[in-house]
Amino acid sequence: MLKLLFLLSGLVVMVTIGETTAQVTNFGIAPVAGGQSLLYWPVSSTNYVLQTTTNLALANWVAASSVVTVNAVNVTNSAPSGFFRLLQSTNPPGMVMIPAGSFLMGNFIVNNFYESATNDPDLAGYGPTNVYVSAFYMDVNLVASNQWAAVYGYATANGYTFAHAGSAKAANHPIQTVDWYDCVVWCNARSVQAGLPPCYFADAGFTQVYTNAAGTNVYWNAANNGYRLPTEAEWEKAARGGLTGNRFPWGNYITESQANYPADPAGYDYDLNPYSGANTNFETGANPVTSPVGSFAPNGYGLYDMAGNVYEWCWDWFAYPPYPPGSPYLGGTDPRGPVGPLYIRVTRGGSLGDYAFAERCADRGIYGDPAFAGYTIGFRCVRGL
Repeated sequence: MLKLLFLLSGLVVMVTIGETTAQVTNFGIAPVAGGQSLLYWPVSSTNYVLQTTTNLALANWVAASSVVTVNAVNVTNSAPSGFFRLLQSTNPPGMVMIPAGSFLMGNFIVNNFYESATNDPDLAGYGPTNVYVSAFYMDVNLVASNQWAAVYGYATANGYTFAHAGSAKAANHPIQTVDWYDCVVWCNARSVQAGLPPCYFADAGFTQVYTNAAGTNVYWNAANNGYRLPTEAEWEKAARGGLTGNRFPWGNYITESQANYPADPAGYDYDLNPYSGANTNFETGANPVTSPVGSFAPNGYGLYDMAGNVYEWCWDWFAYPPYPPGSPYLGGTDPRGPVGPLYIRVTRGGSLGDYAFAERCADRGIYGDPAFAGYTIGFRCVRGL
């Protein structure tokens, strides 16, 4: 593996090439118009991911670009000095790796439900907890209707049963009206269809694969690396995209150009969109007013729709008490929530029907009866490495 360090117009660039030294030739950096630098490398048919960090000693690598198949990418010179590395993409199709590391998880209601955008970052208030999360893969997008249908068809033809068939506005819109148990069954079917060991079982001894959504006893075999729902800690780490102390996956303010949610600037001073009710970009046709998956810019890890569109089911039971002064967040390494059964499974990410407060990275949905299948709840999968 070859590492190169460049300095150009105040931009420090260390590029790590995920190939053998003998294969690397003609790699470099050059100035281009518009106050940018061009990073270039040998032509290859292999996909690459360009990542960046500002601190090598405490590196938190985040995506500087989507997966690139061309052999060059522009980097602005106006950004703070930083380091870049280029890695061959070995992620499963449609997934990205969320790097291992610690982060400060959570926040609670501040100032009687409302927050101030000044001197009140998302991590102020009750409940933030240090959490270490091991590396894992996460779906870039919410599970869309066409993806759901492909696995659902396989599952029903092979003895899996669901409580709900699911619905969606269109093939590339997120699946919704599926309950937590449906999603668990679907994850197992997706794993088996892909030749991976399923994660969920109907017994504590992991002898009976969970295939029937009518069963309320679900046990997770964490030793298996098939598809599964994220833990609450995994979800929040992924949603923050490598940033710290921000309300949203991209910063502290929100507009309808960044997420599918109903704007209400009178209620939340960090909502910069004019009042509009439902997102005017998608308020067409019949309900629900979901947006196609991937309609907005990704966060720093390359994940789409981590705020708005539909809530996302997580593995964890919702710990109590849910509001101050008690903290429901579990610290430590790879927390999986309280021991159940309880009444509510965690949902995250806000939805097309929730105001800006619910779109924050730290907010937790309160509609998570695991047997509830609503039009505002969907999901995405993760996998262990």
